[in-house]
Amino acid sequence: MANANAEIGVIGGSGFYSFLEDVTEVPVETPYGSPSDSLFLGEVAGRKVAFLPRHGRGHHIPPHRINYRANLWALRSVGVRQVLGPCAVGGLRPEYGPGTLLVPDQLVDRTKAREQTYFDGVERADGAVPRVVHTTFADPYCPAGRSVALKAARGRDWEAVDGGTMVVIEGPRFSTRAESRWHSGAGWSVVGMTGHPEAVLARELALCYTSLSLVTDLDAGAETGDGVSHTEVMRVFGENVGRLREVLFDAVAALPATAERDCLCVRAHDGWNLGIELP
Repeated sequence: MANANAEIGVIGGSGFYSFLEDVTEVPVETPYGSPSDSLFLGEVAGRKVAFLPRHGRGHHIPPHRINYRANLWALRSVGVRQVLGPCAVGGLRPEYGPGTLLVPDQLVDRTKAREQTYFDGVERADGAVPRVVHTTFADPYCPAGRSVALKAARGRDWEAVDGGTMVVIEGPRFSTRAESRWHSGAGWSVVGMTGHPEAVLARELALCYTSLSLVTDLDAGAETGDGVSHTEVMRVFGENVGRLREVLFDAVAALPATAERDCLCVRAHDGWNLGIELP
């Protein structure tokens, strides 16, 4: 892995890298086990990018079984310092129907049983013991990354929604109508299953993290009929994946150089003794 390096990570499906030429598959092991899949390294607009299928090839890992800690650690270990996290979400407002692209600025965690920190004071398999660290997370997403993503979407004539709250549920089931109405009544914008702990783990590793949330359905409490189905979610995502890929690649080209990052993400550990060495 000595020559494996990238500066930007994209966590998403194979549709974002499978058509690129000269993609190198790089297996990675971490102190937290194996990531969802190998990393796939390639170039986009002259930028070195590492792609990671969040659910593994073939979409065989459900949201609550994803090894989020290994995924983010693996990306950082090959040099990644900025991460774009496209994901499918349900809309919680009537105006956020299928095909809406939202770039959230807030997050609510309603998951129940996920490892969501590197700094738990528990000895790792390699004998290292991380300190207990309380990471600032008032603003979960990178402001620079959000600005770039919004500009990229609008450059492709996609009037992306600037800001909003993503509520993350455990999955893999979809919400009941009562839960959906509760989420909507709280003023939240979209609901997904993978945005947490992905975002907070990125912050703990001082990575810039930006979510691009594609609405594939109106969540159960916001629609009539039988409710959300996996088939419908995948159909709408498939119809928009080409457009989303273009936006992602434009964003990759426009992200600041690693050495030029000057945002809250870079300063996540100011004043803390982490107890472990980051890759």
